[in-house]
Parts: sequence; C-alpha cells; structure tokens
Amino acid sequence: MITAQDLLAEHPFLAGLTDRQLARLSMWAHRAPLHAGRHIFEEGGRADRFWLIRSGLVELHAVVPGRGPVPVETLGSGSVLGWSWMFPPYRWHFGATAVEPTLTVELEGAGVRRICTEDPVLGLDLTRRFMAVVVDRLQNTRLRLVDLHVADPAGVGQLPDR
Repeated sequence: MITAQDLLAEHPFLAGLTDRQLARLSMWAHRAPLHAGRHIFEEGGRADRFWLIRSGLVELHAVVPGRGPVPVETLGSGSVLGWSWMFPPYRWHFGATAVEPTLTVELEGAGVRRICTEDPVLGLDLTRRFMAVVVDRLQNTRLRLVDLHVADPAGVGQLPDR
C-alpha cells in the first residue's frame, strides 16, 4: 500500500527532504482527486491548504478589473498549487480551476506551519521552496498581463494563448 509519506517522497517539490521530515509532513497530507471543472479556490478566499499535483492540469487565474478572470498559468504534474496558506493574511492571491481530472496530495496549512515552527530547518527549507514558487508565479503573471495589454491595449478582447 502506498502511504502519504510515499506520495510526498515521490513529488519533485519535496525532493531532498529527509524521511523524518517527510514523515512529519505526511501527518497533514492525504490524497485529493480534483474533478475537471472544479473551482479549487478563488482570489481573496481563505487560504488554508496546498496541493502537490501528481497528474492532470490546473489553471491559475487573476482577476483583472474590467475583464474578470484572466488565465496566468497552467500547472501540471510535479507542480505545487497554493502558497498563500504560508504567509499572513492567508488569503489566495489567484484563483484556480481543475482543467482536467487531476490527482493531488493535499496538505493542511496550519499543521504544516506548526511543523515549520517546531523544526526551523524544515521551516526555512520549505519557505525557500515556496518563495521560489511565489517569484515564478508573479513573473508569469506579469508576462501574461503584458501580453494582454500588447494584444488588446483597449481591453476589449481576450488574452492570447501563450
């Protein structure tokens, strides 16, 4: 039987963590399939968890005034979904929807934050990993919004596919 710890150990986002660290994280992890079309979270909502994507696709979107939701990135296998649970005020900065059936491992944010406080080495490691995700997501968002403006400076059309 494959355990939560096994699933965490297989995911590239957590590569290099020790068995002890993975065991602690696995206490807050469980399998979580996401059905195609499911709205996982909305921008501004309470952020209390994150997901390690094993297979499938999830679209991130940002709400642009006057345009509504604008896709900014599509996440697939090996990606991590959600970083807002780690940083106060614990509100989502994007929205997310499953594009197709997606298999994930879901981790509960408050429990993982508690582990990070108890184990500062793990806490620093996870903070660095999540900060890399934050920087990547914000950069991708910036590029998509520039594309949007260049393709439609009057703001009447759709964002082009990248």
